[in-house]
Amino acid sequence: MNQNVSGSTALDRQEPDITDISAFAADESDLLSPRTVGGEAKVEVAHIESGRALALADFSPPSVGPGERLIRFAYRLGIPGSMLSAPMGKKARTRLLATVNNTLPGHVAAGTALRAGHFLIHGAKTPIAQVDYAGAARVTPPLERVVHSFSWLTDLEACAPREQGTAVAERILTAWLQANPKPPGKPGKGPAWAIGNTGARLMNWLAHAPLILSGEKALRNRTLAHISDTARWLDRHVHNAEDGLAEVAGWSAIVAAGLLLPDGRPRRLYGEAGLVKSLGELMGDDGGVLSRSPVAQMEAIALLVRLRNCYHATRRDAPKAVERVIEMLIPPLLALTHGDGSLGSWQGGWAVDGDDVNALVRATGVRTRPLRDVRQWGYQRVLAHKSILQFDTAPPPLPAHARHGCASTLAFEMSHGGHRLIVNCGGSASGGGLVPVRLEQGLRATAAHSTLTLDDANSTAVLINGAIGSGVSEVDVDRKTLVQENGGNATRLEASHNGYEARYGLTHRRILILRDDGTELRGEDLLLPANRKGKRGKVGFAIRFHLGPRVEVGLTADGQGAGLALPDGSYWQFRSAAGEVTVEDSLWVDGQGRPQATQQLVIQGMVSRGGGNFGWLLKKMG
Repeated sequence: MNQNVSGSTALDRQEPDITDISAFAADESDLLSPRTVGGEAKVEVAHIESGRALALADFSPPSVGPGERLIRFAYRLGIPGSMLSAPMGKKARTRLLATVNNTLPGHVAAGTALRAGHFLIHGAKTPIAQVDYAGAARVTPPLERVVHSFSWLTDLEACAPREQGTAVAERILTAWLQANPKPPGKPGKGPAWAIGNTGARLMNWLAHAPLILSGEKALRNRTLAHISDTARWLDRHVHNAEDGLAEVAGWSAIVAAGLLLPDGRPRRLYGEAGLVKSLGELMGDDGGVLSRSPVAQMEAIALLVRLRNCYHATRRDAPKAVERVIEMLIPPLLALTHGDGSLGSWQGGWAVDGDDVNALVRATGVRTRPLRDVRQWGYQRVLAHKSILQFDTAPPPLPAHARHGCASTLAFEMSHGGHRLIVNCGGSASGGGLVPVRLEQGLRATAAHSTLTLDDANSTAVLINGAIGSGVSEVDVDRKTLVQENGGNATRLEASHNGYEARYGLTHRRILILRDDGTELRGEDLLLPANRKGKRGKVGFAIRFHLGPRVEVGLTADGQGAGLALPDGSYWQFRSAAGEVTVEDSLWVDGQGRPQATQQLVIQGMVSRGGGNFGWLLKKMG
């Protein structure tokens, strides 16, 4: 099934006049054709299929002796931990056995807003007094997650000394406990008792205990009792998690409770086995989470770092499998960073600030380099001097893994230095802050990404609640290093998907060639008949290039290109051999999940169902 385009051309020895469209068209055919002319091609080939190629990492539970295996088995059957720890002894009172040192970064602005009486989420303020903590009146998803996971405790701790935040924390905690006096009979009874929110909440209560347990005795005892009840509730219901990341959150909280609550050894043994299994089901062999979301990747890392802090608080080392997973999660995340350290906008994520990414990586203690070729996670990365290219070469995530799945196959992003040149809109997961919820579906669409669309249709169906439908199921990937006779190199990426085959009988293939000095990106989008005999008629196409923030654009006089001025003063020119170039409005979601007005270049027209090809060039001038 593997598909390999044999060979490739070397880069031209003489640069064409970029303002001469006829010169570009002739050069393009030589550069992008599947022939080799005087150059050596180093080839890497892969065939990616939805789900099947994403082999799960194989992890085993921590090694324990026969006695501990028996305790773990008995606890799984429902025998209380106190009976297994001290069968003849007196039941220990509920208390915390250690204080956890939090090493994870919080957001000072969000913490300051809390002290002023507001939740600040993706730029939107919500008064603390107006939140319905019972969840009967549904609020926006981002606010829902922050409120019920108690992730805001990290922000509150980051903005001021602990004693100055205690009153605010206790005020919100009291309101939440009044609205949720005890766990329900089963999950799904409102957002407060989703497994993901419950697991994160228990972890945050345990990690930030001094913020919520330093007040009056009655509130402290009530909170401790609720912590104990929540841990027992998770023991029974963690298997009903809404997705893989939520299950990891639930198991992490169970292990943390086993470490920090009395008589916790049976719970810890039970939780460690479940956690390691759930981690193996969360990620592929290259360390990328199966949702393919960099934001979810960061959430998984944060969960495990917080859990490791709980181990250290009790003077234990985390299991080797947990440490190994943390090490595996970092390189794929770094593969989606641009020159300023911020993330690319993929699978619902926004352009998370480089400071936030760096702070999280520092908290892990892992020192490593980005993965260049994250095949199972599905992203190709090319570093060429000051330029970075990111290319989505995999199907969207399966519905079982997708929280905010996007139809982004064969989209790319490119940055130069610390500035983004070509982007995706991103940010569907932040819908409900300053990004309106009604835009969430649109931000997940193919047209919100820098790639080709047919008939304004998504390459993969975008469904409600983050799910993905039918469309792209296979992607062929071919990566080569082209060697010039003069010693210069370029990276050639070729990928194709079958998302439009069923509806239009066409396969979309994209070829990208980036010179090793980072000053020139050549591209060609091809539409090829899926069968030997192409269908009759024509279909509309559009190739979109969403521009980064603060990129100034001006169309050329002949309508076949555009000049792009970056904030650092560099000037790039875009040329099309595929038709007229137009400029349209666009939107980009920034590092804090806030929308910014931008622009996009669009090439559009009609193409025969027998196929067609469209070449273009992006070149740094001067």
